[in-house]
Amino acid sequence: MKGVDRAVNARPSFAVLAVAVLLIAAVAGWIFTRDVNPLRPAKKTTAPAARVSKVDQRLLQTARQLAALGDTHAEQELATEALRLSNQEVDQDFATSIREAAAIPPPKTGPLHDLAVQIKALQARVTAGQQLVAQLTKDAASNSSAAGRLQLASAQLTLDQDELADAQQDLERAGGDEHANLEHAQQALQAARQSAAPMGKLAPAGVPGALREQIQLWLALDSREDQIQAARQEAEKKAATLSDEHKQLEGKLTAAPAASPDDQDQSDSDDTATVVAQLRGLSDVRKTLADLDKRTQICQQLGNVYQQWLPLVADRRRGVLHGLIGSFSLMLAIMLAATVVKDILERILGRQADKRRVHQLSVVSRIAVHAVAAILILLVIFGAPTQTPTIIGLAGAGLTVVLKDFIVAFFGWFVLMGKNGIGLGDWVEINGVGGEVIEVGILRTTLLEMGNWTSTGHPTGRRVSFMNGFAIEGHYFNFSTAGQWLWDELQVTLPSGGDPYRMAEQIRQIVERETEEDAKLAEQDWERVTRQYGTRAFSARPAADLRPSPGGLVVNMRYITRGPLRYEAKSRLFKAIVELMHGAEKGASV
Repeated sequence: MKGVDRAVNARPSFAVLAVAVLLIAAVAGWIFTRDVNPLRPAKKTTAPAARVSKVDQRLLQTARQLAALGDTHAEQELATEALRLSNQEVDQDFATSIREAAAIPPPKTGPLHDLAVQIKALQARVTAGQQLVAQLTKDAASNSSAAGRLQLASAQLTLDQDELADAQQDLERAGGDEHANLEHAQQALQAARQSAAPMGKLAPAGVPGALREQIQLWLALDSREDQIQAARQEAEKKAATLSDEHKQLEGKLTAAPAASPDDQDQSDSDDTATVVAQLRGLSDVRKTLADLDKRTQICQQLGNVYQQWLPLVADRRRGVLHGLIGSFSLMLAIMLAATVVKDILERILGRQADKRRVHQLSVVSRIAVHAVAAILILLVIFGAPTQTPTIIGLAGAGLTVVLKDFIVAFFGWFVLMGKNGIGLGDWVEINGVGGEVIEVGILRTTLLEMGNWTSTGHPTGRRVSFMNGFAIEGHYFNFSTAGQWLWDELQVTLPSGGDPYRMAEQIRQIVERETEEDAKLAEQDWERVTRQYGTRAFSARPAADLRPSPGGLVVNMRYITRGPLRYEAKSRLFKAIVELMHGAEKGASV
């Protein structure tokens, strides 16, 4: 038994040791991650160069998405710089594409060729009409007859301009006017810039105190770091693509024969217009190479901006990790403190002699310690409550309705633990079931069934459990004295021969003699109980009752005895009565 006791006493020590080790590890991690400044300014560095051929706005879209994520001053500075570089790269790409689209010759056949020819003719007519209107406007000032011709020319010019606009829209709709398409896309981009969403709000300085917010911030920073890393790789990839395109275009330019005005003197087959077109084409290629250099440099600078952003996010994640370790350390400290306090209370309560009182205080102290620890841990996880009183009231009302039986049972436990309640070992009757109390839990009371007092006092072997709500909503019976006294009864049928009254008196004397000590103790217990209520004391002396029967005279004896020992007392009485009757029969036979 001593070995078992030592093992039982050692369990809390292992639990305390485990929690203490985890607490030490958490505190060490908290100290290791404490020296960090998540809001340190970004280093300003200069970067190299970048380029691309078609108008690709993916870098700008990525920069806009990341700009909405920046929630510190340093991150917003880098996000603004990334937006500026992305816009600059897109503008440069638009300028190059628009210039290149203006130099694209119209198709030589097909519907697009017909539309191009029509537009060219209309442009010539509009130009001529504008010149005519200008000339007639001058003549109308000195010649009144020119006024009518001016009105006619103005109407014709308006008609030609409308027809030119319609033809240009047809060409653009058919996909043959790349220049106009690019201009419209550029206008849409300018409109989108004006209606762009503002930067994200600045986050509060430091790390959130609640564990839930720390975990959310940790996950958000992890996702942000992945996005920034992907954006950096995208910018570097585009810079490499632009650089390759620059090399390819420069190689083609080197391999192509250079055109010179001197060639016009050496060959009669080349006219001036062809040479001029070649020179303009070379000039456009040089401009495209310069634009590629600028865009390559912009993309490289953009990649450097994202590279500077990554350490900021990493530092913030380190700070959040520090906060997470601190929160877990605090939770472990609360658990350790609760374990130690519970162990101390159990040791203090174990010194008291009243076992019933020890059991009650032990249960109450455990509930109190666990409740306080749970509330503190919830505060660490969710932070201070910010819910409105209305929501709290509705939640409380809902829980009250749903958990009504459990709430009534819980408060019934306090009633049972009170002065007039029940304790372990009491003989009680609850809802018609009698037995000995073997457990008084927070929600349930368990009896070892004994059956009805007048029929049997032996255990039936069944355990009966009741929700503690009966202490409030119903009733229960309990022995009012420490001795658990009850009135028991025995019956003896006296034979018709002899003197039955003398025999009855002898039986009464035997019962009085056997129960005299119990009667005195019962009267003392009853007097102690009745004194506090101001009622009269009860007598515990046996009482005899004689009743006639067909077989003779029946003697009913009522006497006091202890409930758990009632059958032992009845056996002793019957033995003495049988010996008395047996001796009487011998005397009668003699």
